[in-house]
Amino acid sequence: MIIDIVTIFPNFFNEFLTTSIVRRAIEKEKVIINVHDLRDYSDNKHKQIDDTPYGGGVGMLMTFPPFYRIINKLKKENSKVIFLTPQGKLFNQEKAVSLSNEEHLILLCGHYEGVDARVLELVDYEISIGDYVLTGGEIPAMIMADAIVRLLPGVIMEESHKEDSLSNDRLKYPQYTKPEEFMGYNVPEVLRSGHHGNIAKYRELMALKTTIEKRPDLIEKTPLTKREVEILKSNK
Repeated sequence: MIIDIVTIFPNFFNEFLTTSIVRRAIEKEKVIINVHDLRDYSDNKHKQIDDTPYGGGVGMLMTFPPFYRIINKLKKENSKVIFLTPQGKLFNQEKAVSLSNEEHLILLCGHYEGVDARVLELVDYEISIGDYVLTGGEIPAMIMADAIVRLLPGVIMEESHKEDSLSNDRLKYPQYTKPEEFMGYNVPEVLRSGHHGNIAKYRELMALKTTIEKRPDLIEKTPLTKREVEILKSNK
């Protein structure tokens, strides 16, 4: 996969690209991530990429020509262009999985009061990471890239992301590690039993209970199956 990130703050990504899973994915050649400075595509002698909006209004808008130039330079037949904006559809695990199957993503980081609406005619998706407004699209771009890269084959163990929270609209079961007791706080006995069948049942039950308690909206979105109902009934 290739991910091209377009930003006016390229240095923002220095640590991101040299840290943890993303760094290892790059080193293993599972992904190529390029960061492009949008100002390099401005024909203004001061490299300005913003201007006042037609019709008046508060603040400045990012102008169309620099985006047009870089999109047309980067875009190929297999590219998907994504503009990161609070007005986009919410990013979730399902979308991360879908995008991880693409060959080339171009992530456009917005700033200021917005962007010339003609830019949106050149994008495939408008995506938001949440119902709030940030100062720019750089953090959303990192969040999306991180979520997508870890799903690429060979980046982490496939079993790990198959059991992720939000897989199948369910949260993950609680987990514990050593020591088994500390200051009166204990690891559940079933997890120390060594009985794999009982452990699997316990984890399935706890995943359901955790989802119901913390994210009831997921149950509304994907109602309990007959099997899940039986699991809950048998453990009342």
